Amino acid sequence: MNIKPEFTTDSLLDKALGAYLGFACGDALGATVEFMYPKKIQRQYGVHDTIIGGGWLGLNKGDVTDDTEMSIALGNALISQQAWDIHAVANNYVAWLDSFPVDVGDTCRRGISRYKSTGELYGPLSDKDAGNGACMRILPLVLATLNTTLFDSWVLQQNHITHNNPVSDQASLTLGHIIKHLLTSRDDLVRGEIDQLLTLYPDFQYKPYPGRASAYIVYTMQTVLHFFETTESFEDCVVKTVNMGSDADTTGAIVGMLAGAKYGVQAIPQRWLDALNPEINNTIRTQTIELLKLAETLTDSE
Repeated sequence: MNIKPEFTTDSLLDKALGAYLGFACGDALGATVEFMYPKKIQRQYGVHDTIIGGGWLGLNKGDVTDDTEMSIALGNALISQQAWDIHAVANNYVAWLDSFPVDVGDTCRRGISRYKSTGELYGPLSDKDAGNGACMRILPLVLATLNTTLFDSWVLQQNHITHNNPVSDQASLTLGHIIKHLLTSRDDLVRGEIDQLLTLYPDFQYKPYPGRASAYIVYTMQTVLHFFETTESFEDCVVKTVNMGSDADTTGAIVGMLAGAKYGVQAIPQRWLDALNPEINNTIRTQTIELLKLAETLTDSE
């Protein structure tokens, strides 16, 4: 059954651009303080709220990390094929890895390298795959499947190229459903998605907030959901998240995606958009439009 939410084109584009550009801005902002502790961030920056680059990766101002780069690779596969082709996705990940990216998670590297060597699209179920590297790159799939129920099957396929773990899978499904509700102005359905996640996996409980923000998907989702629910603006949401440090590029990217989908692109600080790498900025704007166009052509029979 097709899901045809009611929305105006302008409001959808505003929210979709907010999600994708918010994702990249959160990535670029958080990368500076990745692997730092909150107290060290406070000593060095006070409140870190400016995209300046640097950090342990030595980034140029406005550059992004694997979060945004892998999302773009996935988006390019969808746009080039105008359909779902898991081999095209995997091949794009290989091309990305072969380009010597500035940052690659160990689990992502292992899964992509396995596919490159053997052609296997997924590894065995593994407790070691409960990182946030699959969840971080799902946005192009959400945008492309807005009018269908295809997201669930597609996202699990792309997850398993690098992360074959039920906890990672459920986080990706929940996050994708939340973003779809926000993009289509059905915010009233968000709480139900979170409650279902907590019922299936109580370890995700984030009240009271445990204060951990590592790459473990449970800690990532706890951090993201806590600050998404306890702030009232895009900037406040992203700034408070990345100032927790640890895996700050990914927590910043994911919460930026959620906050952008809720508040829209107009809510992203202009100074962040101006600082973002111009090539990344333009690519995301183009991809967002193309993925929304693709969404209009896809049906559940794809």
